[in-house]
Amino acid sequence: MDAVRSFLHDWRLVLLIIHVGVTAAMIIVILLQRSEGGGLGMGGRSDALFSVRGQTNVLSRLTAIFATIFFALSLLMAWSMTGPGRNAKSLMDQLPAGQAAPAVPGGAAPPAAPAPPAAPTR
Repeated sequence: MDAVRSFLHDWRLVLLIIHVGVTAAMIIVILLQRSEGGGLGMGGRSDALFSVRGQTNVLSRLTAIFATIFFALSLLMAWSMTGPGRNAKSLMDQLPAGQAAPAVPGGAAPPAAPAPPAAPTR
């Protein structure tokens, strides 16, 4: 299983390009759909290639197919990026025991607050 993971890790750019292409295709298919069910903007035309119902079914199926491929590629890429050396830990778990994070970067003392302005004298 580690061989498959390392192969996918090496091919992450190809997976990313395919993922972007599937995402663009899914966006286009979703934008082609009409909320009234007319799909492709061909409301009541009778000479269309598909009927209104047929267009909606085709676009809905394409949306479902692209969405499935999108989620599968997302899971595959996330799985391929994990490795045996990477543990799912919080950043806070990586601090050595007993060491607190410094309050100010560089360990310098915080600057003193400026004194309030003196009251005007008359």
